[in-house]
Amino acid sequence: MPSSAKPATKIPAKKTSTKKVVTKKVVTKKVVAKKAVAKKAPATKKLIAAKSPSKKAPARKVVVKKTVKKAPATKIPAKKSPAKNVAVKVTPKKLHAPTPDQKAVTAAKAAAEKAKAAAAAKALKEREAKAKAAAKAKAAAEKAKAAATAKAIREREAKAKAAAKERESQRKAREKAAAEAKKQREIETKRKAIEAEKQRKQREIERRNLEELKRHERREAEERKRLEALERKMHSKPYGNDAEFLEELRLLLLESREATSNQIAISESEANEMLVDRERLEYDDEDGSSVASDIQRDQLKDFAAALRLKVDEIDVALARIDEGSYGRCDECYEPISKPRLLAQLPVFTCVSCRASV
Repeated sequence: MPSSAKPATKIPAKKTSTKKVVTKKVVTKKVVAKKAVAKKAPATKKLIAAKSPSKKAPARKVVVKKTVKKAPATKIPAKKSPAKNVAVKVTPKKLHAPTPDQKAVTAAKAAAEKAKAAAAAKALKEREAKAKAAAKAKAAAEKAKAAATAKAIREREAKAKAAAKERESQRKAREKAAAEAKKQREIETKRKAIEAEKQRKQREIERRNLEELKRHERREAEERKRLEALERKMHSKPYGNDAEFLEELRLLLLESREATSNQIAISESEANEMLVDRERLEYDDEDGSSVASDIQRDQLKDFAAALRLKVDEIDVALARIDEGSYGRCDECYEPISKPRLLAQLPVFTCVSCRASV
């Protein structure tokens, strides 16, 4: 038999590790752990990113930074690598065919290594499940913490809004109170102005009433004075101290009375004669002489009546001379001038009052 080394056992490509181990039947657990972490790391990052509460951040854009710690690489003590992923270096033996016992031992060894590799993979899966659960719990804790932080922020914002609302309501209340006070002051000022104007008008009315009362009192005083003066004038005797002038007027009035009485007697006698003549004589009514005679007789009677009035006036004037009040105007009670008294007998008004009649 030719003496040649037995070639190394090759494992299928899909289960072969990327690194070749030179040492016989030794595979570092570090490489397997790194691969497991490398495979699980993206899934863990996606899970943390999916469960991160940063997407539900409040409106104020509060950014909560979460630090996700990567699970440390599990250091697995070096064990014998399983049959797969192992490059076995077989010590060259003598060039002769293996015996059945050697084959059985080799198969047993291979089965043991395979069981160990399965146990190691199961332990790795358990560790990965624990790491995932821990990451999930940590993400839940972070989420709860973020939710609590967001709730606290919302509570602070609500308190701030409530405080701002309270301040705004207080400001509005102050403004309303100020407006009400201003309006009340304006109303009070207007009321005071109206009251002042009312008092001013009342004082003006009182002043006018007082002035009117004073004018009325002055008018009454003047009227009283006028009436007193008029009373004095009515009972005045303008020529009471001039006895000679009054005696002269008496003589003139007596002469005028005598002459007037004679004229009355003559007028009445002529009227009576005309009446007797008409009864005694027969008149021719065709020429109208009877009508003319009646007219003349009526005129004589009227003249006699006027003369009798003059006589009565003369008697009044003589009585006033006896009293001493003759020569006073019956209208204005002023003295009548002496020339008028001498020119007209009798006379009872002055020239001015006679002209106004």
